[in-house]
Parts: sequence; C-alpha cells; structure tokens
Amino acid sequence: MARVALTDTLPAEQHLFARRALTWLLVAMAGYVACSILANVMSVRILRIGPDWASFSIDAGTLTYPLTFTLRDLVHKVGGRHVARVVILTTAALNVAAAIALWATAELPADVAVLGPAQEWFGPVLNPVLRITAASVVAQVIAELLDTEVYHRFVVRFGHRKQWGRVLASNAVSIPVDSIVFVVIAFGGVVPFAVAVSIIWANIVVKGLTSVLTVPLIYAVPEDLTRPPED
Repeated sequence: MARVALTDTLPAEQHLFARRALTWLLVAMAGYVACSILANVMSVRILRIGPDWASFSIDAGTLTYPLTFTLRDLVHKVGGRHVARVVILTTAALNVAAAIALWATAELPADVAVLGPAQEWFGPVLNPVLRITAASVVAQVIAELLDTEVYHRFVVRFGHRKQWGRVLASNAVSIPVDSIVFVVIAFGGVVPFAVAVSIIWANIVVKGLTSVLTVPLIYAVPEDLTRPPED
C-alpha cells in the first residue's frame, strides 16, 4: 500500500523539482544577459569618481557588469557546466546583435524635424558601442569560460561544500583577466595610458567587492537544486 502511494507521488515531486530548478535557472540567465548588454551600452561613458585628490576613472558599465560573475555561478550551480557555457556564448552573440542594431540605428538618417538637432546626437553617442561590444565579447568569453573551469574543478575537488569558496575562487581568476582584456581592446589608443590603468584597477576592485557582496545570492538557491558536476 505504502509502496503504491510512493510511486504515485514520485512524478509530482519530480515535476515540482524541475519547475523550481527551471525558475531559478531562467531568473539567473535573464539577469546575466540583461547586465551584460546594459554594461556594453553604459561603458561608452567614462566616470570620474571621488574627490580631486583621490579620484579615479571607471567606465559606467562597471556599475552593472560585476553582477554577471555571481549570476553566471548561479547558472552553473543549477544548470551545470554545459548550460553555463551555452549561456556565455549565447550572451556573446546577443551582445553582437545588439551592437549591430544600435550601429544601424545610429547610421540611418535622423528626422531632425521631430526633435530638432538632438536627433543627430544619437550616432556619436552610440557608435562606440561596436568597439566596446567587441572588447566585451572577447573578454567575456575568455574570462567566463576560464571562470567556468575553475568553478567546475572546485566542485569536483570539494563537492557542494564551501559554496562561498567556489564563487570567490573562480571570480578571483576571471575578474583580472576580464578587466585587462576589456580595457586594452575597448580603450587602447583612445584614452591616455594612465586613465586606462586607472580603469583596469577600478574594474578589478569594484568587480571584486561586488563579487564578495553578492556571495549570499549563491545561497539563495536551495542546495538540493544543485546539479552534480559533469566529468
């Protein structure tokens, strides 16, 4: 009698488990894609932060892009290494598509009769997005795939213990790589060398701090939804 009842309830339990896992996965994926695309557009603007005696330069995209590291780790936790790789490459393709769409919009003739000369400002502002996107895609694919490998090896070595350790270890490797590759490609020859170095250091510090502060997000996903590591 009990055996029949257990068999009858198993499909419902599996369905609930799959739905919970899919919900977390979709939320993490959507956040990852949104933060990545927003960062590419925002990076057109270089900010100067702090008082004159201790100010530093940083691209505005750094305000949203650091969130992608922990969100990618959430994707890896629930979906596994293969799904994480697919999300990284798909996001790169979406970034390219978005940049091409913005470039085409900027190049098409504006109807200045509608909003006046302000219509012409659209092109100069958004045209640099193509170069920034190219830099972001190269940096993102290299750094994130490296991040995925470090995360995977950490899970294989320590299992599902020390969740904070797997996040911080993988991000400690990928953040410097991502920052250096991105700034060199996006701003090399465009901004003074000192400014480029300032942007690199600011990126590493801000991304690192964001990574530490968002570690609790990895614990928001119940451990029973964690996908076993693939070989």
